[in-house]
Amino acid sequence: MDIRSYALGPLMTNGFLVRNGPEALFIDPGGDPALVLEDIRKQGLSLKQIVITHLHCDHIYGAAAMAKATGAPVLAHPKDEFLLGTEVGGGGLMGLPLVDDFPYGPLQPGSARFLGLEVEVLHTPGHSPGSVSLYFREQGVVFVGDLLFKRSVGRTDFHGGSTATLMDSVRDKIFTLPPETVVYSGHGPETTVGDERLHNPFFQE
Repeated sequence: MDIRSYALGPLMTNGFLVRNGPEALFIDPGGDPALVLEDIRKQGLSLKQIVITHLHCDHIYGAAAMAKATGAPVLAHPKDEFLLGTEVGGGGLMGLPLVDDFPYGPLQPGSARFLGLEVEVLHTPGHSPGSVSLYFREQGVVFVGDLLFKRSVGRTDFHGGSTATLMDSVRDKIFTLPPETVVYSGHGPETTVGDERLHNPFFQE
């Protein structure tokens, strides 16, 4: 599996092109996907899915354009659907642009198979009610959206957020993974489960 990150959109949201052989998926298209689409074309890839970790506007600005250009279906957790009717999800918050409408299907927690690889879709609410993390056990990586950052955590003051729920999600769903697991977040650099367990100030007694 090959992973390439892109900082997209007005908030420089991390999006991830995940490749396995000639197939790929994209996680969180937060802005104009032109560069991603060019890379997909140059590499001769077939984009199979567009996966959204949560339906906040800065993670979905490029979803409509990417889906239209590739024909790949968009998947998101249904518990975040209500956010698309708010400024947080549909855009307009703090002067941010509006999000172009796009169709999407339900991304349900549990075992799934993307790109021929086993993945565990973890429901990790707190930043939003429908936040999910994608854990590729054999590859030792997890994509967590805005749940957890290097030395920080996602904000919980948006509609549907909960600090207590977020902390539980990190402790129960992420910190229980092997310590060497690489954590790819929605903003900032990657980290590891073990490093955050030891050094993230939000989880020190």
